[in-house]
Order: sequence, then structure tokens, then C-alpha cells
Amino acid sequence: MSRTIKVLLAEDQSMVREALAALLGLEDDIEVVAQVARGDEVVAAAHANGIDVALLDIEMPGCTGIEAAARLHRELPDVRLVVLTTFGRPGYLRSAMEAGADAFLVKDAPAAQLAAAVRKVLAGERVIDPTLAAAALAEGANPLTDREREVLRAAADGSTNAELAAALHLSQGTVRNYLSTAIQKLAVRNRTEAVRIAREKGWL
Repeated sequence: MSRTIKVLLAEDQSMVREALAALLGLEDDIEVVAQVARGDEVVAAAHANGIDVALLDIEMPGCTGIEAAARLHRELPDVRLVVLTTFGRPGYLRSAMEAGADAFLVKDAPAAQLAAAVRKVLAGERVIDPTLAAAALAEGANPLTDREREVLRAAADGSTNAELAAALHLSQGTVRNYLSTAIQKLAVRNRTEAVRIAREKGWL
């Protein structure tokens, strides 16, 4: 008899998390041994439960599923990483793969497909939603640098240049330059539109 695959499930919406856990629990060879609602709880839970596969939602408090995936990949490189998303944003796919994810699926995929993905990644395969893969190829690479993304993320709450400069330990001129460059690259009129477009594409 094959051994049971130990799974950690990270999802901040309790109803979704419990539904996914129940569906996976119907599989004879899969056991959800840990559930967390925050991205910053993932690594500790993985260490504590000796998991084989982590299923990570992208949008979580504490840190994103992609950030959690990167930390897990560094600390527990043998754990397989499956990133789940409600949003089919091609930039998320690229970021997830760069973080070490082995699979990238949309949450509304059939339960059998999710269970199959868990088995495949444990066997060393990579599983990517084909529609998202095609969209990512069509979209191309994220044109924003890490610094430009950092400044845009910080600007999303409407902070002034002075507030951004203080928070990011940069000069106001440097902040202005990063915002201006990001706005030009995204071919928009202002920072608000730049934040919106970058989020829609999964680049923030």
C-alpha cells in the first residue's frame, strides 16, 4: 500500500479551506495534516507537521502565498508547492514559478484535478493551468523592477511622496523617479492607474 501524502492547506477564507480539506480528505492516499489562515504561519506549520505538499492560496494576511512559497522552498526544499488562485493573473504564475512553485492552479478546478496535481508534484512533475500558461506567455515579462514594484505597492494606499520616502528610506526625488518610470512603462497617466494595471496583471 502506498504511503499517505501529508498536505498543509493555507487559505484565509475558512469556508473555502474547510471545503478543500473535506474534498482532499475523500482521497485514500491524501491527508490534510495542517491548516493555516495566514501566510506567515505556513513555514512553522510545515516544520511542525512533516508535510509532503503545501497548498497555498495567493491572497492571505501576514504574507502572500507566493512569499510563503519562497520561504518554504528555501527552508524545506523537499516540500512540493502548489499555488492556488482565484485570480487568473498571468503575472502571478511567473512570480509563483520564480518562488519555486511546482504547480499553479485556479481554485475552481475540479477536486479530482487538485488531488491529481498533489500526486503529480510529489512524483516530480510540474502542473500548470493551461489557460494561465497561455496568458502568461502572451503577456510577457513584468517590466517593473523590484524597486518600482516596492514603491508602487507602498503608494497603493494614497501615501504622499514624502510619506513614501520616509517609509521606504528613500529621498522624495528617488520616489518620484521610480513612480514616474513605472507610470511610463505601464503607459498610464498616474500612479493610481499604474497600481491598478500592475495588480490586474499580477505584477505587484
